[in-house]
Amino acid sequence: MPMALQALQSSGVGLRRILAHFPEDVSLAFAYGSAVYRQAGPNAHQENPMLDLVFTVDDPVAWHSKNLKKNWSHYSFLKLLGPRIISSIQNNYGAGVYFNPLIMCEGKLIKYGVIGTGVLIDDLLNWNNLYIAGRLQKPVKIVSMNENMVLRSAMDKNLKSAVTTACLMLPESFSEEDLFIEIAGLSYSDKSPEGQFTQLMTLPRTLQQQINHIMDPPGRNRDVEETLLQVAQDPDCGDVVRLGVSSIVRPSSISQSTKGLFTAGVKKSVIYSSRKLNKMWKGWLRKAS
Repeated sequence: MPMALQALQSSGVGLRRILAHFPEDVSLAFAYGSAVYRQAGPNAHQENPMLDLVFTVDDPVAWHSKNLKKNWSHYSFLKLLGPRIISSIQNNYGAGVYFNPLIMCEGKLIKYGVIGTGVLIDDLLNWNNLYIAGRLQKPVKIVSMNENMVLRSAMDKNLKSAVTTACLMLPESFSEEDLFIEIAGLSYSDKSPEGQFTQLMTLPRTLQQQINHIMDPPGRNRDVEETLLQVAQDPDCGDVVRLGVSSIVRPSSISQSTKGLFTAGVKKSVIYSSRKLNKMWKGWLRKAS
C-alpha cells in the first residue's frame, strides 16, 4: 500500500477517535489546516501542528450541556455560567462560533469550534461573515456528516458562489493557480457587462449588499440591482467585488478574535497567540535566509 494512502487512512482513524470524545449529535464535523494537509511554504515543516476541528450542531445548548459533562476542563471560566450563556455568546458575538483551543486529545493538541447548523447554512448561502463558509471553500477533511440535505445543498452553493466571485475578480484569462481554490478546466473569455451582471446577481445576498454600500453615494439610496448593473459595466468590477468581500471578512475576524479572549480564557489566549507569532516568525526567517 502506498505510504501516502496509509497516512491518509491512519489520519482518518485518528480523527474518528478524537470525535468519539465529544457528544455524538453533530451534523457536520471537519478538520483543516497543516495538521491534516501538508502545506507548501515556510511553515511546511512545522513540528506537531495543532489540529483544527469544527463541529456543526443542531442544538448548541443541548450539545454544550453534554460536552460540559464530558469535557468540563475544555472551557474557560464561562463554563460556570452554563450552556445557555455559552450558546448565547456563541451565536450573538463574533462569527457565530465558540472555540476551545489548546486541548490535548488522543495525544494530539487540538482546537475545536462549535457552530449551529442553522447559522452555518445561513452563512453558506448569504455570506453573512464568511468565517466558516470561507473555511469550507478551502481543502477540508470531512470526518462526519449526517443526511441533512439542506446543509449539503448550502455547501454546494457556497462553492459555486466562491467560483463566481473569483471569476469576477480575475482578469479575462487566468490559470488554475490564479483561483483561490483549485477548479479544473475553468476558463472565461471576452467578459461582457451582461455576463458580469448575470454573475453579480447570483452572488450571496450579503456580498451584494456590501457592494451596494460601497458604490451607493450618500442620499441616492439606490436598490441593489441598479448598483450591480453599474458595477457590471465598470472596468474595476473585480476590485469592487474584492472590497465587498473584505468588508465582510474583516469585522467578523476581529470580533471572533476578541470573543476568543473570553471563550478560551486569558492564559490559553496568550499561549495560542504566542504559537501563532512563533509560526509567523519562523516563516519570516525562512524567507530571509
